[in-house]
Amino acid sequence: MKASRIALVTGANQGLGRALAEGLAARMAEDDLVLLTGRSPQRVEEAAHEVGRSPGARARVEGRVLDVTDTGAIARLAAELEARHGGVDVVMSNAVARLLPEESQAERADEFIDVSNTATHAVLRAFGSVLRPGGRLLVVASSLGTLGHLDTRLHHLFDGASLDQVEYAVESWRSAVHSRTAQEAGWPRWLNVPSKVAQVAAVRAVAAERRACDLADGTLIAAVCPGMVDTATSRPWFGDHSRAQTPARAAEAVLDLVFAEDVDPALYGELVRFGEVLPWHDGTPPVEQDRMLTP
Repeated sequence: MKASRIALVTGANQGLGRALAEGLAARMAEDDLVLLTGRSPQRVEEAAHEVGRSPGARARVEGRVLDVTDTGAIARLAAELEARHGGVDVVMSNAVARLLPEESQAERADEFIDVSNTATHAVLRAFGSVLRPGGRLLVVASSLGTLGHLDTRLHHLFDGASLDQVEYAVESWRSAVHSRTAQEAGWPRWLNVPSKVAQVAAVRAVAAERRACDLADGTLIAAVCPGMVDTATSRPWFGDHSRAQTPARAAEAVLDLVFAEDVDPALYGELVRFGEVLPWHDGTPPVEQDRMLTP
């Protein structure tokens, strides 16, 4: 008898995360379980109820309250799933802190870094260790996650770094923001850039250690770029959403990676957009975004 598969999505109350949960529920089997997680008990309950009863849902859907800034809670949930189910098969690290253009980047730095980076590191550590053979661990990033988007003075912090070194670099960036020395050191004022680069660097670090074993048993660890998505988080940053995808449409390419029969070694440990690798060293520093944020 084939064991039931277990999938987990963080930041799944709304937007892309909810669309990913919906897609998993539709494409997994009746005995499988999708855990829809978020910070608000009420929103989690409502979203899980609606996703589980949507017309296309096949798998069971359960809501679980998970504040990804609580790294202990992440570790406890991973341990619980290992004890109850022998591990997990799909993990989608999707949580992000919403930031508005008029808000101070420096004042929101701690929350943004905690949700996007500290949580990503915790998910990679905790769920990487309980990911079953043939599983999928995907971190939702963006095209800004390539190294070339950072000042060249910062490249050595992330290029070829271990996960411990990525964590150290992120905390150095946080300290520089608080001490108001970030720009002098080359950090962009727009938090999203170093955050996304660090997310991809963290994925690359973990993948480098596991590559041979994972490819041998069909396991995929990667960062994913869903493209431009029309969500409450992204909408305030763009004046023209005519080419933006709905969350459901954006989720399709990500879900195709989850349900691909075989793992393409070229995609392993990389930043993937619509099935294609975005080269790690591509990109240019975001001068225009920094100008937008200048008082």
